[in-house]
Amino acid sequence: MKIKSMRIIIGGAGEVGTHLARILSNENHDIVVIDPDEDKLHSIDSSLDVMVKAGSATSIELLEESGIKKADLFIAVANTEHTNITAAILGKKLGAKMTVARIDNNEYQKGSNIELFRSLGIDYLIYPEKIASREIIGLLRKTGTTEFIDFTGGMLSLFVLKLEKEALIINKTLQEVTQNESTLNYRAVAITRNGETIIPRGDNKFELYDTVYVVSNKAGLKDVLRYSGKQYYGIKNLMILGGSRIGKLTALRLENEYQIKLIEIDKAKSIQLADILENTLVINGDGRDVDLLNSEGLQNMDAFIAVTGNSETNILSCQLARKMGVKKTIAEVENIEYINLAENMGIDTIINKKLITASRISRFTMSAQVSMIKCLTGTDAEALEFIAKPGSKITKGSLQDINFPDDALVGGIIRGKTSFIATGKSRVEANDRVVVFALPSAIHKIESFF
Repeated sequence: MKIKSMRIIIGGAGEVGTHLARILSNENHDIVVIDPDEDKLHSIDSSLDVMVKAGSATSIELLEESGIKKADLFIAVANTEHTNITAAILGKKLGAKMTVARIDNNEYQKGSNIELFRSLGIDYLIYPEKIASREIIGLLRKTGTTEFIDFTGGMLSLFVLKLEKEALIINKTLQEVTQNESTLNYRAVAITRNGETIIPRGDNKFELYDTVYVVSNKAGLKDVLRYSGKQYYGIKNLMILGGSRIGKLTALRLENEYQIKLIEIDKAKSIQLADILENTLVINGDGRDVDLLNSEGLQNMDAFIAVTGNSETNILSCQLARKMGVKKTIAEVENIEYINLAENMGIDTIINKKLITASRISRFTMSAQVSMIKCLTGTDAEALEFIAKPGSKITKGSLQDINFPDDALVGGIIRGKTSFIATGKSRVEANDRVVVFALPSAIHKIESFF
């Protein structure tokens, strides 16, 4: 089955637009990138197989030249919200089948406002900072893991764990770890090691400092943490470095659950945040000042979140927090080339808005029915939740008999109100939700199965 390529127009060649162009160009789509900055366009043109157009994505003439009438997807991800909203409205009126606009205003995603934007022609509003904040909140509630994703309301979850010296599974194969399990409640679906992602089979061994991706149901979480040498711990005291949108949204959601201190370097912003955050102690100061962090009780914190606009500050402050004994550290790292460095420095979790945004938008390019797609930090691989259509190839036999791609793995299946971990003997039925972990080379091969 040949997967249909799409005509995709990206308005904005900033970091989000460039990253989207990179991942979507690998999938043989017909892509046009529009931006006023010719230097950015030259960089994209010289490295990616896409067409570039210099100018504003709000130019009707330029949109028509870019083939907006035949566009399957128009993505407005310029640096300014009003440009994106205007461009997306124009894009829809000029013929684009679907439009997506990046925003930075939480008000627009409230209740009936979403319908208002749909009536104007914007199908989907994406607010990366809000999604990043939600991820941070989820991670604080699932301590012991470096990253996690819930599928279908938590019936299955994907946990990401770094193997330290305490891990019981080091030097054991996948088969050895699960051989005594009568009922399989978890399954390792990928391992990243030295920058390479491995889809593991039974004879693959776990090694020290591997990052392991495990699909588990609720019954399996305790064993997953035990085997990986991790433990669940409660969080009471939380320090947030940076009063950015992510920092503010996170504090707003959590200030009635935790004791929170938020440090912000800008005085005017600190005063503004103190008015908004009723139960958060806002401190005006420089988070790079070790004495300040110590005087504010860094050593007594259960978790430390660094979300300033500076990746280096976030990495170094998290490293200091780790040295002071803070159990959970989360850093916003927007420079993709810094991600592996930050992980190797012992930071628990990296948050990257470009990857988050790409995950949300990527699913609109899939021809199969995908209810979730998540690009994972530190690996090119993606976690996807497909819905199996009646009569689709995935339903034609057991997983071991249907020639499912080697560079992908079915981790679990959700059927009605039950969920189970997949093995080679498992069969997928129509309308099942199927959790798949896949390398980029497998994405479109998998689509043909669903």
